Amino acid sequence: MAGSGGEQVVRTRARLATLLAEASTSALGAAGGRVAGVYLRSGTPGLLRLAVLAGLPGPLFRPWWRLHVGRPFPVADAYRLGVQVVLPNATETVRRYPQFAAGLPFPFGSVHVPVPGGSEPLGVLTVLRPAVADTVDELLDGELLARLAEGLGAELLALADGDAGAVVWDGEPLCVRPPASRPAQAVVGRFDWDPRSCAVRADERLYDLLGLRPGDDFAGTEEALADAVAPHDAHQVLAALRDTAAGKQFGAPLCLRGRDGTPRLLHLWPAAGEGRAERVGGVVFEPGPAASAEAAADLLPQGVFCVDRLGLVVYVNQAAARLAGRERTWLLGRPLWEAMPWLAGPPYDDHLRGALLTPEPVHFHVRRPAGDRAEPGASDWLAVSVHPGEDLLTCTLVPAGRMDTPVEPVVEAHLPEDTAAADHAMAPLYRPIALAIALTDAVTARQVSAVVVQELLPAFGGGCLAIYLLQERHLFLAWESGFPQGFLDPFEGVGLDARLPGVECLTTGRPLFFESMQQLPTAYPGIPMDADEGARAFLPLIASGRPVGSCILGFDRARSFSIEERTVLTALAGLIAHAMERAQRYDSEAALARGLQQALLPRRLSAHPLVETAGRYLPGTQGMDVGGDWYDVVEAGDGLALVIGDVQGHGVQAAATMGQLRSAVRAFALGDRPPDEVMSGTNHLLIDLDPGQFASCCYLRLDPATGRARIARAGHPPPLLRAPSGPTRLLDIPGGVVLGVDPQARYPVTELVLEPDAILALYTDGLVERPGADIDDGITALRLALNRAGAAAGRRGGRSLAGVADRLTATARHATDRPDDVALLLAARRSTPLGHR
Repeated sequence: MAGSGGEQVVRTRARLATLLAEASTSALGAAGGRVAGVYLRSGTPGLLRLAVLAGLPGPLFRPWWRLHVGRPFPVADAYRLGVQVVLPNATETVRRYPQFAAGLPFPFGSVHVPVPGGSEPLGVLTVLRPAVADTVDELLDGELLARLAEGLGAELLALADGDAGAVVWDGEPLCVRPPASRPAQAVVGRFDWDPRSCAVRADERLYDLLGLRPGDDFAGTEEALADAVAPHDAHQVLAALRDTAAGKQFGAPLCLRGRDGTPRLLHLWPAAGEGRAERVGGVVFEPGPAASAEAAADLLPQGVFCVDRLGLVVYVNQAAARLAGRERTWLLGRPLWEAMPWLAGPPYDDHLRGALLTPEPVHFHVRRPAGDRAEPGASDWLAVSVHPGEDLLTCTLVPAGRMDTPVEPVVEAHLPEDTAAADHAMAPLYRPIALAIALTDAVTARQVSAVVVQELLPAFGGGCLAIYLLQERHLFLAWESGFPQGFLDPFEGVGLDARLPGVECLTTGRPLFFESMQQLPTAYPGIPMDADEGARAFLPLIASGRPVGSCILGFDRARSFSIEERTVLTALAGLIAHAMERAQRYDSEAALARGLQQALLPRRLSAHPLVETAGRYLPGTQGMDVGGDWYDVVEAGDGLALVIGDVQGHGVQAAATMGQLRSAVRAFALGDRPPDEVMSGTNHLLIDLDPGQFASCCYLRLDPATGRARIARAGHPPPLLRAPSGPTRLLDIPGGVVLGVDPQARYPVTELVLEPDAILALYTDGLVERPGADIDDGITALRLALNRAGAAAGRRGGRSLAGVADRLTATARHATDRPDDVALLLAARRSTPLGHR
């Protein structure tokens, strides 16, 4: 029966994936969209997870994989209010949902439709589509989208036997390829063959190309591969495989014919070593009617490659492979962020999202790591242009070496094609609005500096950058990148009376530009020089008339600065100054906020001779708001009460609610009320207060003499328990809903016995949740860490839980960006009384 039950689960998950994929692709057609997806409820209350995504690579949408229903986002409103949300264009999106627009600053419209499922929606069907004017009475078939959502809801409920609570999604989104707007013009699939075992491993694209299903139609051997690729030329395929395994290299791919006469190309290569290969790699390519165009692209001096809407590289010409520093066969069929990892991450993800969501091409610059350059002396920077298509992105790569001379349009018309492309990509230079958007999420001086390096250097081809901030009439280095080690030391802490370009640009308010370092000694005799002879730009950072600091932009070689460049750089310096001023205020106010957060926690935990406890609290670092996590240990009759909780959200309101809940729980505990009554009473109090927030909580009443513990849980992560000699397990504690939602909620009580020297761990979700990761994975990691930390403490013969608590919070403590607060409470019962504290 276990086997049949497992098969049923697999079939159910497969059917669920099919339903979601069909709904999203159908929604694309109904709304004329480019991207569609379905959000479903997760196992975490108040959290929606993206279950399926059609038309966009999953990694590019990672920041939106999870969404809280309380966020000011259209998906959250559609779910919470149960109504369609239609945004025709970017203007309406900015007006109604500025945070959503800031995260996806592109000109597109969107439609968000709740998926009904009884008393509340099961999720939201969402479509991103081309923008239309507000005045256009476009025939958007809202009724069709509503019927699609209703049909999906009915299918999901039928799959879950009518149990709406069982329709949840806690994994990563399923990414599906939308239907092609026209027959595919070029398809590529990859495979590996092991000559020793005769096993063939093929990727999904090869199965699609050959019209096969894994396991059912394909035996996974070289004979099966040869028959599927070219049944009439199978002997050629087998001979080529064996020759390649013996070390023979083929200069050109084999020209073959599929079963229906379709032309196919097969390219093979030995995967390791000299002589007989341990593995043979291969690519099957079906050129289709675009073969002549691709042959022409192979001859272009520019690098050209194509990416499908799931981010897989489907075509690369020789120039692009050379610039990427990889073989074409290695690049084909790989995700873009694996094939060219220097194109991944901010700000490049934003550029690629823009090309996938809008019809306009995007142009930007990227710096390749030294190891990815094709030959010594190759340019660090590449000019990248991405041209959108309905099914593919066509991208060009050009070395961005011509940085010094502005090109007039009439001159550009007579340049060779590769030169014109490079200079055309530099023509816009840099839009100040792009930097402004990037700076919106930067709150600390360090984050502002990192954004400037990521955005400013690629835009102008700079090689080094330094930011100095003004403190008590002296300039101090806040950030530097690219300068020789120790070169900036003499400039640290210089006063405003020093005759240096970085000082004078600030005191005069005028930027200074030098076409080469050779011009600096003439203007500033005796100034220290580095070995680089490149140009320099010294920009004053002035915010609303107040001096903030200086920014120094350095180039690897001499160059001139056009009027347009000087104007844009000066404008960007103003943006940086305002962001830095805001960051300085944040740094000082954040220190006060952290002090307030600590003051809200108990200064001393109630003690018992037979119970040792240890608590840790870490504030979030992505904002100044006070958090709502708390823990406490309270005397309860002749025992102890252990409690941990988490108020939804951040800010003064969350802190005030946390203080009221902590006081209420403490009062109930001092009266030695049973755990279920403590939870119910606190729930009614929160509903009566009506702060517009809810809270999770876990309450445990422990008898130190017997070890008997009674636990109640309200929407909080379940505790962990490490046995005296291991292992650590997740306690199966039935719980009620979060506090503050349902006045009729009940909170069942679970009993267990805490053995001497066992370690009980209560924690908040900030310790186990990570953006883009499943919370269950985080809980598993914490369970393993507690097991290791408890074992290490046992080997040392010590009883202190403080070291265990420090080890469990070490990773979070050293993280530069903690999106949420972290609270941890550990308890252990001892067989003999503890020493005096």
